[in-house]
Amino acid sequence: MKIKKLTLTVLCSALLIGGSAVQAADKIKVGLLTTLSGSNAVLGVDVRDGFNLGIKHSGDRLGNLPVDLSILDDQLNPESGRQAAERFIKRDRVDVMTGVVAASVLLPILPGILASDTIYLSTNTGPADYAGAKCNKNFFAVAWQNEDIPRAMGVYATSKKIERVAIIAPNYPGGRESLTGFKNGYGGKIVEEIYTKLNQLDFASELTTLRSLKPDAVFFFLPGGMGVNFIKQFHASGLSKEVALLAPGFSADMDTIRAVGDSMVGLHNASQWAADLDNEANKRFVADFTKTYGRAPTMYASQGYDAARLIDSAVRAVGGKIEDRAALRAALNKADFKSVRGSFRFNRNQFPIQDIYTRVVVKDEAGQIGNKLVGTIVKNNEDTFVKECSMK
Repeated sequence: MKIKKLTLTVLCSALLIGGSAVQAADKIKVGLLTTLSGSNAVLGVDVRDGFNLGIKHSGDRLGNLPVDLSILDDQLNPESGRQAAERFIKRDRVDVMTGVVAASVLLPILPGILASDTIYLSTNTGPADYAGAKCNKNFFAVAWQNEDIPRAMGVYATSKKIERVAIIAPNYPGGRESLTGFKNGYGGKIVEEIYTKLNQLDFASELTTLRSLKPDAVFFFLPGGMGVNFIKQFHASGLSKEVALLAPGFSADMDTIRAVGDSMVGLHNASQWAADLDNEANKRFVADFTKTYGRAPTMYASQGYDAARLIDSAVRAVGGKIEDRAALRAALNKADFKSVRGSFRFNRNQFPIQDIYTRVVVKDEAGQIGNKLVGTIVKNNEDTFVKECSMK
């Protein structure tokens, strides 16, 4: 009898412990780490503001749970990023991390984040390794794989019979992957592949090289202030009269347009999102972002917004029981939310399957400059690394 009583007591205790493990949480802790200072601060600010609007549109909660949101600046510095990530994991014990803009910051800190069983939603960079051989159950790319949009721009350049292209990007993982993507999509001749320093702002030497090469077009990926300065200097040099500029959307969005102005008009670029995409979620996002922040949104803001809405959908699906990480990951993987970009679903590597569009910068009758949707370049785009991912 004593043995039976002891067994029953242990069993009841186990049931109580098991039951408590799947109770709804009283809140969800989110750590948003992004670039909020320096020449690329505008990108991180857009991610942050888009994410906050996503929370607002979810009833100022995520999945009916109050949100404990901590925001830190990585200063576009890997060491600052490492310290912030460590704080989020060890001190704040966040349930989800998100927000990093640059691959140079994310790549050094990502192994530690994933090893801690913290879920990470990437609102911008999508490194090749984590789309392929290093794919991980805790890593979800909400934006794109780094090569996707540049590759689509290569497809576009080929379709327009642009025969000779020079390509330029900063020498860091995101920059190198961007140029690889363009090359993989382009069927013409690459006359030169130019790498700059990250955060370089003077392009006199590169412009001299481009003038001597006489390409039909220049494809560039230069984020934040780099792109602003490059476009201004490109036009000041007179090269714009002879050479077309092509870009991924993240080098030709409203942050750059506001800083450069009329020189942006006519620039074709590729993106998974456009402000004039015709769906209800996007119309609401664009209208409310503009009203709330007094500026037009960018693709960075749209990615931050979608990340918040994705988390909201997943937390709702598990009834707030976010301690059940397996169930939460499965709910995130379903991506059961209305994306501002239209069609969105995850591939088995937890990178997006989505359409990629052509946009062109135009000036309307009121003198407002912005991107106009032209058409779809790639339908249901999948990254090329998914075949290397072992997840099912």
